[in-house]
Amino acid sequence: MNIRPAQPADIAELLRFEQGVISAERPFNSQIRDQTHYYDLHALIQDDQSLLVVAEQAGALIASGYAQIRESKAHLQHDRHAYLGFMFVRPEYRGQGVNKAVLERLLAWSKDNGVVDCYLDVYAENTAAIRAYEKADFAGSLLEMKLQLD
Repeated sequence: MNIRPAQPADIAELLRFEQGVISAERPFNSQIRDQTHYYDLHALIQDDQSLLVVAEQAGALIASGYAQIRESKAHLQHDRHAYLGFMFVRPEYRGQGVNKAVLERLLAWSKDNGVVDCYLDVYAENTAAIRAYEKADFAGSLLEMKLQLD
């Protein structure tokens, strides 16, 4: 398995991965639109404050993820943090350490860029994803609550 920065030639497959992420999250949030996109993939590839990576095996893309350096809220001790997202592994490769390898690459890039505080979002009911992130030493920090008024 090779983990490398994403290239514009990867966009078509990354768009399929994005729809996989959206399909996986839709059961946790009924408000997600039917036809939608989460990411500006071209911007993530070109932005020097972001690293979008893909994992490939035998020439096929099997996973993705990104880290983006962002300004932190003024009340926090750190000025910048890395936000991680677009964590996707093709179903037939799950449970084989692919997500862990992608995370390790993104965390190393973050640290190489002087950022040691990392955040990501995960739905509270997505226990499989939460377990995967806990294995990588992430811990719950803040729970967003919502209410839909009639």
